[in-house]
Amino acid sequence: MIIGLDRTPKGRLWAAWIGNGDSANGFLMLSSSDNGGKSWSKTRLVIDPTDLPGKPNRRTLVGNLWTDPQGRLWCFFDQSLGMFDGRAGDWVTRCDNPDDANPTWSAPVRIADGCTLNKPTVLANGDWLLPVSLWTRNQINPWNRDFPDVATFRNHHRDLDAIRMANVYASSDQGKTWTRRGGVTFPGTDFDEHMIVERKDGSLWMLARAGKGISESTSTDGGRTWSTPTDSPIKNPKARFFLRRLASGNLLLVKNGPVDVAAAPSLQPHALSSRRMTVRPGARASCSTTVPRSPTPTASKHRTARSTSSTTGTATPTPRSCSRSSRKRTSPSRPRSRARS
Repeated sequence: MIIGLDRTPKGRLWAAWIGNGDSANGFLMLSSSDNGGKSWSKTRLVIDPTDLPGKPNRRTLVGNLWTDPQGRLWCFFDQSLGMFDGRAGDWVTRCDNPDDANPTWSAPVRIADGCTLNKPTVLANGDWLLPVSLWTRNQINPWNRDFPDVATFRNHHRDLDAIRMANVYASSDQGKTWTRRGGVTFPGTDFDEHMIVERKDGSLWMLARAGKGISESTSTDGGRTWSTPTDSPIKNPKARFFLRRLASGNLLLVKNGPVDVAAAPSLQPHALSSRRMTVRPGARASCSTTVPRSPTPTASKHRTARSTSSTTGTATPTPRSCSRSSRKRTSPSRPRSRARS
């Protein structure tokens, strides 16, 4: 199951995917390519949560890669007991030398309740905005058919019900600390999978995976408050899509289904001009949306984040094998990862 891809300053590609598929045994792996994706390294990093005795399996299923303005590579990943334990945990590990022969990764840090599937957005004022989804209660599931106390498991973490939505976390110190800034409750939410872009007037545009396809909301105060969500004119099935501002200043939208010419005007508030992108079998894709280039981000004042308690404890990388087809462990330990050169 593919999670994400990013490119580092010297051109290396990094890819992240989930081993064992969308299952209770899921774990995250990273590989790299130095020839534009023609060939790939062996697995260079594995993040594989350790199971606890008498508890549902602990898994990693959601995450992404992101190269920040300083050229550092961030790997966001989640952990949860079972399919979803009501809280999960959004973690991050960072590599400051991603183009070196032997990249090194920091000890993982838990930054929020929930999970991050999509990349952060850097605002013109230097703030970083991170999309963090805390799933709704109907997603709580131990995923173990023989788990003895499903009812109690599904009743955990009622204290978080007020923020079960597409949350926005912000950092004003280049990722040292993160605080929840705001969020949107989308109708018929299906894991949110939200993305944010900054428009030419400084307002924010959020798109999310919702009950009817894509839903959208806007913010004019840096993500603290958001408009009532509406169905987007951009048609897409109830599936993942991608929205991103490129280094050129263009907006790139990748969606499922046929090209919807009627959706082009919906991009006008976010761009100077709009052209559709056409993809045909055996042909290359061309065109996106042209927008003005954003100012170079600048650092703003330091902000201290409220500390967040952890379901799984402080994550410290320790060695472990990088290849397996299944996991059966009984001794409790902290989340573990292993880097390989």
